[in-house]
Amino acid sequence: MTNVVIVDAVRTPIGKRNGGLSTLHPGETLGLVQKALIERTGIDPAEVEQVVGGVVSQAGEQAFNLTRTAWLGAGLPLTTAATTVDTQCGSSQQATGLAASLVGSGVVDVAMACGVEAMSRVPIGASGSKKLGLGVPIPPPYFDQYEMTSQFEGAERIADKWEITRQDTDAFGLASQQRAIQAWEEDRFAGQYIEVVAPDVDEEGNPTGDTHTVGRDEGLRETSIEKLATLKPVGRPDGVHTAGNASQISDGAAAILIMTEEKAAALGLTPKARIVDTCLVGTDPELMLTGPIDATQRLLERTGLSIDDIDVFEINEAFASVVLAWAKETGADLAKTNPNGGAIALGHPLGGTGAFLLTKAIYELERTGGRYGLISMCCGGGLGTGTIIERV
Repeated sequence: MTNVVIVDAVRTPIGKRNGGLSTLHPGETLGLVQKALIERTGIDPAEVEQVVGGVVSQAGEQAFNLTRTAWLGAGLPLTTAATTVDTQCGSSQQATGLAASLVGSGVVDVAMACGVEAMSRVPIGASGSKKLGLGVPIPPPYFDQYEMTSQFEGAERIADKWEITRQDTDAFGLASQQRAIQAWEEDRFAGQYIEVVAPDVDEEGNPTGDTHTVGRDEGLRETSIEKLATLKPVGRPDGVHTAGNASQISDGAAAILIMTEEKAAALGLTPKARIVDTCLVGTDPELMLTGPIDATQRLLERTGLSIDDIDVFEINEAFASVVLAWAKETGADLAKTNPNGGAIALGHPLGGTGAFLLTKAIYELERTGGRYGLISMCCGGGLGTGTIIERV
């Protein structure tokens, strides 16, 4: 059986809404990590046969197979093919699964997975907006089968079902911020991110000729339980989710270099991790966000591993209730979950987050000497992505 390995992974810092990365076209941001991954591994970019990228709002600047135009814009070989996928928030994790499948099946020896979202420039939901005059993306028969709920409502229904309180979600939100702050203070993200030089712009959005450098995740906030308790719920008036315990609107990109173990040896490259298994599961589209539960169960059943075998979990903090319900259902240790903060503190650049989480997990296993990492995300429409990696 072919061992599929990850040679390296890299990410930008995550920019806050209208922050340091917002002056870059998303194709530029994605091209930066694609090129950085090539440069830091020293691989001939022509060895990369296919690139699979994730983008959620594929409209405007994020349309027209952005994965390919980013690659070409970065000055990389035109012979490398590229595909852009939409699996909602799990897009770049699914891109990683697809890239790993291309390598594992022998279609290619080397592939790159990546993802990006510039939410400051292309708002969430833009590709399905009625303002485009192209109708709505949900076909009429869907409504005969399912109620159309928002992600906010799905998160609240999860909180109801698993008896998660406002106190629980606020405590989780505070922990995310505290862990992220500690991670930066202790330089735990060393090696996994690049500094990004972005143009300054005037009030009309025109470049001024000056630049600024983004070298740190921008979403971190000093807060307290008392401050979090004063925030108003975002969905239901009596809901448990606020801006302090749900993910942030963000910008950013990440990329992962994948190949066969034999190819890595031939190129003189030392892998960081082996991809043990991946999955994409369908879940209740009304609850919508329970995918990490089913994905985790599927991966553990298929691999024969137990929840206690996993050293690091990266479960996307779309909403606090998503991770808390997952932990209750699977028995996972929250102390090993998002140990350096998650999307509540760092941000959630939709199509890029799956690759961000994988990058974080790879480097955290390396930092701590752990063996297995499990990464999972909930996705709009009722999907769950999942990956287990093993440090090598």
